[in-house]
Parts: sequence; structure tokens; C-alpha cells
Amino acid sequence: MSNTIKINIDGVQVNVEKGKTILEAAKIANIRIPTLCHHEDLCIAGNCRVCVVEIEGRERLEASCAVPIAEGMNIITSSPKVRKARKDVVALLVSEHNTQCTTCYRSTNCELQDLSAEYNIDNEIYLSVLKQGTTVDKSSWSIEKDDSKCVRCQRCVRTCADLQHVNALTVANKGKEMKISTFLDLPFASVVCTNCGQCITHCPTGALTERRYFDDIWDAIGDPDKHVVINTAPSVRVALGEMLDFPVGTRVTGKMVTALKKIGFDSVLDTDFAADLTIIEEGHELLHRLKKALVDKEEVALPMITSCSPGWVKFIEHMYPDHLDHLSTCKSPQQMFGAMTKTYYADKIGVAPSKIVSVAGMPCAAKKFEANRLEMKSSGYQDVDAGLTTREIGHMIKQAGLNFLDLEDSDFDSIMGESTGAGVIFGATGGVMEAALRTVYEVVTGREVPFKNLNITPVRGLESIKEASIKFEDCLPEFSFLNGVEAKVAVAHGLKNARIIMDQIKNGESPYHFIEIMACPGGCIGGGGQPIPTNDEIRKKRIAAIYSEDEGMKLRKSHENPEVIRAYAEFLKEPLGEKSHHLLHTHYIKRNRY
Repeated sequence: MSNTIKINIDGVQVNVEKGKTILEAAKIANIRIPTLCHHEDLCIAGNCRVCVVEIEGRERLEASCAVPIAEGMNIITSSPKVRKARKDVVALLVSEHNTQCTTCYRSTNCELQDLSAEYNIDNEIYLSVLKQGTTVDKSSWSIEKDDSKCVRCQRCVRTCADLQHVNALTVANKGKEMKISTFLDLPFASVVCTNCGQCITHCPTGALTERRYFDDIWDAIGDPDKHVVINTAPSVRVALGEMLDFPVGTRVTGKMVTALKKIGFDSVLDTDFAADLTIIEEGHELLHRLKKALVDKEEVALPMITSCSPGWVKFIEHMYPDHLDHLSTCKSPQQMFGAMTKTYYADKIGVAPSKIVSVAGMPCAAKKFEANRLEMKSSGYQDVDAGLTTREIGHMIKQAGLNFLDLEDSDFDSIMGESTGAGVIFGATGGVMEAALRTVYEVVTGREVPFKNLNITPVRGLESIKEASIKFEDCLPEFSFLNGVEAKVAVAHGLKNARIIMDQIKNGESPYHFIEIMACPGGCIGGGGQPIPTNDEIRKKRIAAIYSEDEGMKLRKSHENPEVIRAYAEFLKEPLGEKSHHLLHTHYIKRNRY
């Protein structure tokens, strides 16, 4: 029996797989149907009604995203009736929308504005019914919420509930009073929000944006008494180009460094240095836990789970507070970098830590919250003064008047600018696990990990949860307790999948020794601070760029990074030592629902 159905769309016969919607079928036929509420990541909604079409034999127009195809269906996607209906719907949305488009952060990338232009909305169809006194919720370090720009498409609600399983957002009230509300209508900072920012990347307008700090950074750069340092994450270099007219998946590492230097940063450094540092600390922490369990027969929290993703960390603090001991005590690379900047780096360049402004260029909204956690002051100062998203960095480059396309490549500055391919792959889901296994296996056995060209492919890709195992044999004498042990690992991305992993642990059913969890789908390459739009097609291209950069690097294992080796020799002394524990490790907080 055939699994396809014949339908007609705008006079063209198309064979489409059963179960597809009209919207999906039109895409297959290379016909674009506009929509505001649909997103490839999310469940069907049918809220906005912009995607209406005519179906032969039916009197009323139907939302194409919500209607499954049927054999012989005859569909018209652009009749006068359809176009008039779409124009009316968009005009109604605009009438309720704060149309301060010249000052809106999303003005150059707003789906409502694009549709308004496409359907020639001239503000003469409906009078504005804007409510007075609408305030912007700026309570969070990470996210701003402006109800005056909300079109009530509910993408954010579906993202938070279905994609991330957090439920910080909901629909409140009915009819003209309907609004998108946080839990109990509290400010963002008071609810279970993990700050992941996925609601931002899925919002079609400027109703949800990141908190922006680039004006403060411009002020710091212009202050001759300040030494301003920026470190940039691996995911930034494979996505920044999308803000600056490059195709998706283009690596712009060298141009990015040049641009940041021209903007005026005193030093442009690589977060991947701290990613390599994280692997050294986290790898030794895992070995320490395994020894306590296998040799000392002590109760120890296994599996150990990575702590690089601040959205994931806040999720477990809220949702599984009784299992925080499973988290690695390692800080994220951003926070390790901040602590090292205001101690090791400050001493090296002879600048007082009080004069250093430490900036993190990240693909993430949650990093802004993380930088302001009270426990992140191990240097004696706030370790990271401000976080910038990839989008903010793109805006700064434009504000500086730089022609990014014509910039020459340049290298990161020294002291904490050297990195390996293992640090680069932190940006993709599975990358932290792969980097850790490359180092841990070699530390334990003295041999390279037994995968072709160091590529641990079982932990790569966009599958919901990935599993792998690696057997330790012929171990070095100090790790003989691991002889014959088959280490089982797992990788999860997106908080929906994190919940599956944590329920296994909660129920005592987890078979793993080590787990990597990232809050955002695809890992950091799909972070809440990345260019919009983001979907699986775009995530795959960014991931391919990450792995391409790794394979082109001279050094691909964290423990081979010469600057990391020097930092231990001159400053940190040893992994898990007194100084490294003070600067590079942290603790977590049991949090309530609000």
C-alpha cells in the first residue's frame, strides 16, 4: 500500500506523504504560505490564522498548518479571498501592536513587519487599540518581555512547555484580555524560568528579547582607565556571519577577532582556552569519583553530569534540587575564564583586577544570569562583568561601521587565547562528552581514544539522547582500578530530554557513569542568543562548521593545550588542587518554583 497521497495545490499535482499538513505539502511543492504561529520546532497551533487557504468543497477558509492532507484534495493558496483574509488578519495584529519599528531591537528581523510590508498594511483598515501604560518586564538578567509587541501566537508558550518542559509561560485570560503571562503573572526573575532564551529565538516579533548590555560595554571601551577583555565562545564564530551577510554555517573566526579589536577591546581571547581547562578539571573529577566508588567503596553521586550549561544548571536547581550532587562542581568555561582573567591574566599583564572589565561573547541568554550569580566572585571581584549574545556582537560590529566582509583574519591574543579542537566542539551537543573522553581515556591508558581520527561519532548528531560506551584496558598503574571497566555515557540536549535523564536518576534506573546535558536544542549552536531564525537545518550547518574547525586544528586534545599546561605550572599547580578548586569550582542552590 502506498504511503503517499495525490493532491492539487494551485493547479500542480503533488505526491505527499500521508499525515502531512497542507502547510508542509505546500513547502514540498515549493509554495510559500505565510504564518506567524508555526515553527518547525513546535507542535501545530493554528492560532494566528495568517496561513489560511481555500479547499475545494469547503465554504470557510482553513488554517493550512492545522489541516492534514486528504486524497484528491484541491487547494488554492493565493486567491483574492485568501489574500484579503490574510491582509485583514495581519492588519488586526498590527492594530494591537506597538509599531515603534524604528526603535525596536527586532526591526530588521521581524516576521510581523515583513508580513505588513508584503500585504501592504497602511494602518487605515483598523484603528489602533493599544493599551496605555504597558511596561517592559526587565526583572531578569537575561530576558526582556514587552507585551505591547506580543501578537499572541503562543510560540513562546509552546517552546517553554513542549520543547523545554519548563512551563514558565502560559496563556492568561480570554478574548481581548488574553495575554502571555509568566507563572502567577510574576516578573520573569521570580519564576521557574531557566533563562535559556529559547522563547526569544522562537518569538516572531520584539515581544521577547535578551537583556542588552552593549551600551555599557561601549562606555567601558571608551574609558581610558579600564582594560576591557572579551572572550568568545566556539558557537559565536560559526553563527556570527549570519548577522553580517554570510551564508549559514560559515566560520568567521579570524574576521570576528579583527572586528572586536577594531571595536576597541584591549584583548580578544578564546573561551576555548577555558573549555580545555574545564576538561582537565572535569575529567579528573570524574576519575576521582570513580576511584571513590570502586576502590574506597564510598557512596558517591554517579552518574556525574556536566555543568557547562547555565540553563540546564538552573533547571536542575528548580526541578530536581535533591540531585544536585550529580552535577560536576566545575564552573562553566565562561566563569572559569572570568576567574582566571581577574587573577592569572591580571597578574601576567600587570593590571589591577579592579580596572579589568571582563566580557563574555556567548551564544546564550542564560550566561547573563550566570555572570551575576552571587557565588561567581572567586577572584574577589565579579568574575564576568557582562555577557553579550552573538546577536549583540553583530549589532556592535554594525554600530562600529565596519565592513565585515572585507576584514582580514587575525589571531586571538596570547596568555588565554590558545585552544584545541576539543575546546571548539564544546559548541555542539555531544562536544563536551567527546572532548572529555579524548582526554580521560589518554590520561588513564596513555593511548589515544580508539576512534578513527579522534572523532567519537556515537555522541554526535541531533538525536534526542545519544549513548556510547568505552572500555578501559591495560590502564596505567595509578588507574589500574579501571581495568576492564566499561564506562557508559549519555548525551542529552534540550530540557525535555534532560527531564528523561533526570527521571532515570531519580528512580535509580540510570545505567551511566557520565552524562552531558545542554539546555538548548543542538547545544550551544542553538542557544538563545544566536541569530534568528534557528531550526534543525540551520543547527546542522552550524554543527558541521564546528567539527570542520576541530579537524583543521593542529591540537585536538585539551591536555595538549600549551597555555593550559603553562597555567597549571605557573599558577594553578594541579587539577582539583587548592587553588583550582577555589577559582574553578562552585556549588549550586536548591530553588523553589518561584
